[in-house]
Formats: sequence, structure tokens, C-alpha cells
Amino acid sequence: MSVVTPAPAASADPPAESSPPPRGRPWRGHLAVALTALALAVYVTNGLWRDPYRHGLSDNIGDQAFFEWLLGYGVYTLGHGSDPFFSDLLNVPWGVNLAANTSISVYTVLFAPLTHFAGPQISYVTILTLNLAGSAFAWYLFMRRWLVRSPLAAGLGGMFCGFAPGFISHANGHLNWTAGWVAPVVIWQVLRLRQPGRWLRNGLILGVMLAGCFTIAAEGLFYTALASGIFIVTWALAGPVRAEAKAAAGTVLRALGVTAVVAGALLAYPLYMHFAGPQTFSGTGFNQRYFAEDVAAYLSFPSRSLAALFGLGSTLAPNRTEESSFFGVPLILLMVVSAVLVWRRAVPVRRATLRAILVVGGVFLVLSWGPRVNWMDDELPIPLPYAALAHLPLFDSALPLRLALVVVGVFGILLALITQELVDRRLSPNLQTAVTAAIVAALLPIFPLPVRHQERAPEPDFIANGTWQRYVSDNGVISALPFALNVTADGQRWQAYTMARGGPQFRIPDGYFLGPMINGEAGRKEIGRIGAPPGPTDWLFTRAALYGYVAQLSNADREQARLDFAYWNVEVLFLPEQITGSDHMTLFRDAVETTATDLLGPPEKVDDVLVWRIRPGVDPIER
Repeated sequence: MSVVTPAPAASADPPAESSPPPRGRPWRGHLAVALTALALAVYVTNGLWRDPYRHGLSDNIGDQAFFEWLLGYGVYTLGHGSDPFFSDLLNVPWGVNLAANTSISVYTVLFAPLTHFAGPQISYVTILTLNLAGSAFAWYLFMRRWLVRSPLAAGLGGMFCGFAPGFISHANGHLNWTAGWVAPVVIWQVLRLRQPGRWLRNGLILGVMLAGCFTIAAEGLFYTALASGIFIVTWALAGPVRAEAKAAAGTVLRALGVTAVVAGALLAYPLYMHFAGPQTFSGTGFNQRYFAEDVAAYLSFPSRSLAALFGLGSTLAPNRTEESSFFGVPLILLMVVSAVLVWRRAVPVRRATLRAILVVGGVFLVLSWGPRVNWMDDELPIPLPYAALAHLPLFDSALPLRLALVVVGVFGILLALITQELVDRRLSPNLQTAVTAAIVAALLPIFPLPVRHQERAPEPDFIANGTWQRYVSDNGVISALPFALNVTADGQRWQAYTMARGGPQFRIPDGYFLGPMINGEAGRKEIGRIGAPPGPTDWLFTRAALYGYVAQLSNADREQARLDFAYWNVEVLFLPEQITGSDHMTLFRDAVETTATDLLGPPEKVDDVLVWRIRPGVDPIER
């Protein structure tokens, strides 16, 4: 199923990896692309590298804290033999279903030594950087093997896929979505399933690969599987390759059977936890009609691009982390022209492959628009195909706009193919010049800017030095103020750093995660929401932190606080000298202190925090 051919009339894909060896030394091209990709990834993430312990992603500091928590939990899991797919350390007393979140279990285990010795902050920025560089390099290798002969063509296509606007946008927090290498690696193995006599080996490899990738980027793996299925069916139905596809069908089906058995066995428990385990839920807690791609976004420029420096950035995304397309008009026009030019010069078997690629792009383009057409921030009463899929399993847990990331791969392939045409000088001189200029004009405006960062509160000595252990029983419950949420994530970070160091551990109420709308046991499927359902007492502190609002408390409020603290079994609350909000948000620390003092009385000064003891049987003060 490749468009690389030793001769123009060759078959679509050799039965084994037997492409003619490239001239010269291919490792030089590989090394050049790898170093370029790594340099660009470091450039994009340099704000974090300059001070990993104090700098956070200002556009999504909550997700960074969540993934740092997962990395710390990986060390805790290995040290305590705990369940990698469920934790009772957050959301006391119910816990969190990590399988229904993005558990990145493979990463947490592989990077556990680095996390333990250097901290989750270092592991986080390391993985983020390697994800971006690795995605570009993996796409380069894939295109070089299956699509184009020229290292330049493969390198340009790979760089685009690794550093496209959508993936730069997701570099604001998401270690799952920046793992764009999952797609080319999985697709590579899918294309090898047709090798005669190797169905058992290839099926085993793909099964293990799917199990590993599931724990890193389950939603991305779902999109990759869907795109692979659409591609294979479309390609196999094409007349020029129909006989070839029929001959390979038996081998492919046997390999897929092995894949299903292996992946099913390895994923039996995480899949059970994901769909039926305690604290599972339906949906994601995000509105699919809101998190859908605006049609005009495809024609716009992203907020972290050269174009944005000149005032051409757009605000059509729900937030800066979800700018999944934002290719700009020049690139869209280039892709249309490239598809036409490559199609006209392709022999029938190559057209079968190109048709399948374009069908994949078209399907995911339309699906990314969500259930209704959105144009320039207005939802129009025009239903789209996703409306029929939105309530189906898997689709109900997806965000439509992220489907545009598959279009990135299609555009990267088209970019590599048209560049190969230029390298081969198959275009007329005038057209050669025009296409070259068009590539520059299309890619230059979307060249990425580094992700934005901000200062975040340092870990208090009270936590770092282990002083907290004198105030909390073994495995007891403690909470920073305000309680941990996506926009007030400090408390979750302190727990992450404590887990990474090993030794005694505390639990916390609330936290930033995806969970059910109403806490409950397994078997009761609730709608998903972000974080724990808020209670009256934690909302007092959240409201004070976000808005500076100091409530006039009554004895009824204090009685409610007593009940809430008993529900969480909280033993200690503490307030650091600094608290951090997202997107340079100013949090009102003084309002939090005033609220806590009014509710609980004067605090103790311990190290660099204020401490309020909540002992069993001792009620909040009454006034």
C-alpha cells in the first residue's frame, strides 16, 4: 500500500521490506533529521527548560500538573505495588479511575528513575520534548520507507507532521496528544501485516504495540485505527489493486486475529477499568458541540506562529490548547494544488493509494467539524455526520476537533509527495518555481513560536522537608488551600513531588482529573465531569482564590464544614506563601487566608506555610 515504487508500474507494496537501498549513506540523512527535530523541539519547549522547577505552561498549567502527578504516581506504583489504573490518593474517599483518564502508564514506568532522582518536572519536559522530536522523526522514517525516496521530501513532510499547529497547540500540557509518533509507528506495522509467511510475528508485534500505545494515547490510537480501516477498505476496493488486495486478505486477517488475541489479553484489565471499573463515567465532561472545529479555523493562523506576531493569529479555538487545525489559507491552497498535481502524474496503482489517503483526509476533515457547522464562532443549524456518531461508544468520549490531527498526517504526506515531484523535476520550470514559492509561503506563517510559560509557586518547605508528617497520620488526608483543581493545581503538584521522592505519602480531597458527575461504585454509569463534584466548603476556598470573594460565614456554614471535613477525613489544611493560577491568573491568597481563619480560627505558622489542624472530634470554631 505504498506509493514508493522501484519502477512506475510496480505494485503498490512489496510483500516484505525490500525497497532498493538508497544511494550513499542513509544514516547521514536520518541523523540530520533527528538532530533538526530535536533542536526544534527544544526551541519550542525552551521556556520550561530554562527553569523546569519554577516555570509552568501558562496556557494549561492544570494539565501539566496532572501529568506531573501521573509521573510521580509511577514511582509510587513501582515502590508500593499499587494499581496503575486506579488510585485512592486523589478524590478522597472515592478515588480516581486512571484508566478512564490518560494514565500514560508506559511513560510513568520508563521514566520512573528520572522522575525519582530529578523530579516529575524534569521528566515532564523531557517527555514533551522527545514527543515532538520523535513524532517528526517517526513520520520522516515512515515516509522515507513507504512514500518517497528523497530524504528532503520525507524530512519536510515529517517536520510538518511533528510541528504542525495542532501539535504545537497540544504541547501546552498534553503528553498524550504530543505523542504523534504513535500514528506512523502503528500504521507502519499495519502495512506489514500482508507479508506472506509472517502473519504470526507481525500480529504479535502489532498486538504488543497496541497495548503499549493504549496507555499513552488511547484516543489518538482510536483515531489511528479508524483512519487505517478507512484507508485499507478504500484502497482494497480500487480496481487496479483489487486482485492484489484479495490475495493478501487471508494473511492480513490471520495477523489481525493474532493481534486481537494478544492486545485483548494485555488490555483486558485496563479495558475493564476503562469501561466498567469504579469511578468510570460516560463522555468526557467536555461539550462536544463546543469542542468542535470551526470551519474557518482551517483557514486561520494559530496563536503560536510567526503569523501571530504580525497580528494574524486567531481565537476561533475553544482555548489555546485545542488549535487542532489552523493551517492558514496558503497551506490549504497548496494542499489542493498538490493533490491535483500528484494525481495527474500518478500511475493507476499510485492513484489507488492517493485516493485512499485523500478519502481519509476528507472523512476526518468533516468529522472534526462536530455535530453542527460552526463558522466564525457561530453555530449554524446544519447537522453533520458526527451528530449520528456522538452517542456511540468511543465517539462519545472523543472531542471532534481533535480529529483534525489526522488531517495533519494527510497534509504531511501530500507535502512530501509534492516535494518529491520537485526533487525529481517532473514539473515544468515555471510550475517548479511556483510550487517551491508556494511551499515557502504556506509554511513560513505557521512556523511555531515557543509555548508560553509563567512562574509557578515553589514547593513549600513544609512539604519538601517532610514536616507535614508530624501533622498527618499514616496515609492520612491533607489539603493545600485552595483545594486542588485544574486552575488551582498546586496541591496536586505537592503530592506528585512527594510521591516521586518515595517514602510516606498523604492523600488529598478533590484534584484535577476526569470523573463521574456523582461519585459512586462500579456499575453505575454517570456523566463525566472535570474533577470531583464540588462541596460547599471547598467552593468557599475556590471562590475566594479565583474571585477574591470573602463570604460572611454563619454557624450553618461551620456545621457544613464540619460535615465536609469528616467526609474527607481531613486532618490538616495549609496555605503556602504563594499560590498559582493558570494563564498568569492572579489568585487572591489573602482572601483564602481570611476565609480559612474565619472558618477555623487563627493558623499556626509552620516552616513557610500557615497550618490549620482539623482533628477528629474537634469542630470548626463557632462565632
